[in-house]
Amino acid sequence: MIVDTLLSAAESSGASAAVADPHRSLDFTNLVRFACVMRRHVEKATSAPNVGLMLPSTCAFAGTFYGILWAGRTAVPLNFLLQPAELAAVVRDAGIEIVFTIRHFRSLAEALPVKAVYLEKLPLRRDMLLQRARSTPPAPIVQDDDVAVLLYTSGTSGAPKGVCQTYRNLTADVTAAVEKAKLDRDHRFLGILPLFHSFGLTTMLLVPVALRAFVYYLPRFQPRAMIETIRDRKISVTMMIASMYAALLRAKDGVKDDLASLQYAVAGGEAVPDTIFQQFRERFGVEIIQGYGMTEAGPVVSLNVPWSNRVGTVGQAVPGVCVSAFDDDGHSLPSGQVGELWIKGPIIMKGYYNNPQETELVLNADGWYKSGDMGMVDHEGYITITGRKKEMIIVGGENVYPREVESVLEDHPAVHDAAVIGQPDTSRGEVVVAFVTLREGKSATEIELREFCRDRIAGYKQPRRVIIAEDFPRGPTGKILKRELTGLL
Repeated sequence: MIVDTLLSAAESSGASAAVADPHRSLDFTNLVRFACVMRRHVEKATSAPNVGLMLPSTCAFAGTFYGILWAGRTAVPLNFLLQPAELAAVVRDAGIEIVFTIRHFRSLAEALPVKAVYLEKLPLRRDMLLQRARSTPPAPIVQDDDVAVLLYTSGTSGAPKGVCQTYRNLTADVTAAVEKAKLDRDHRFLGILPLFHSFGLTTMLLVPVALRAFVYYLPRFQPRAMIETIRDRKISVTMMIASMYAALLRAKDGVKDDLASLQYAVAGGEAVPDTIFQQFRERFGVEIIQGYGMTEAGPVVSLNVPWSNRVGTVGQAVPGVCVSAFDDDGHSLPSGQVGELWIKGPIIMKGYYNNPQETELVLNADGWYKSGDMGMVDHEGYITITGRKKEMIIVGGENVYPREVESVLEDHPAVHDAAVIGQPDTSRGEVVVAFVTLREGKSATEIELREFCRDRIAGYKQPRRVIIAEDFPRGPTGKILKRELTGLL
């Protein structure tokens, strides 16, 4: 299904440029050859059903990803921004035996309970030459409901949850996104989002391949390099988070003509402040268009489009997907009323990997996924996000769950209680702020507590501030009133 799409692209557009990065480029014929080579290495390395890949956004990620699927396995992209202990929990939960990676991540890979296969040690050039003389095997026989990709997202308890995205989920979301945005093979994509995220994987790998279009990857976000790439390669489609657009505005380089080819500047993962939208349009002549999604839904749920960009909303649902606001009793609300946004359609995940309890909390018997986001849908179907039912903090597009950070702080011998909230931030959307109370007779400084977190959780989860308090505002049952903590910032 997904591999078939790649094979079809090579058959009809073999000599067309497919993927490129600062070090190499592959046309569709050679992308298939590379994927076929990686298929054999996967089959040789492990018989486990789930195979890890820990690679930056590059041609190597694309070829390895398709090679894993071609071997009939489930791909498990790993977030290399996590700390070893966090990533080890993911590896154990997924039952991964092998991870394909590069030497750049050697120290991280060696800290994991898994065997690392380094691409630099594989005879890839020789294998690519030999593949020219070999026949191309058919795509694996898969069912719609088979899991193609296992992507991990933290839960409210801080425990990692594997989102099972099936072939049906991904194919449906690619088809719906292409139809909604009216994309075609002449569009040129710039992939800056990490491919271990659902947003990047679907929009910057699966979509371009389905279109037989070209995508250029920048493994690291650097504003000047991004502006130069858009200008020099006539990029027409890119997708980022709001803080990246803000960084482009802060760059000294870049004038309106540099981004003249850009037709789709899509933002997701966090809200775009009005000032960023206005300044970007004034400086570059480009309107940012906002979308909405989550790993559990493909991820693209809704999208504004250039010819109908309703600023302040996240657009209308993509074809085949229904979004509605519900009250706490599970009753659908009329248009314009705020409630929890529920989503239904073929893009909704199969469930959380080996976690039926968590799955039942978010998927009901009628197939609705309860997003935890609060919002409303107007009479024309435009969706507005008003807040979050869950206490999630979004830092530069990355989800941070307060309980996960609180648990780390509570492990410190001097900390009695911890409460974590988000604080608005112009560059990152939000930052993490922690309040702590100390045990009787114990002492700790803010710097000491921040350093304690630094060795245990990813950088974007670490508290920007740690406020040491005498006590917290509490309700009648002793529950910490986090809404009142906001007033203490």
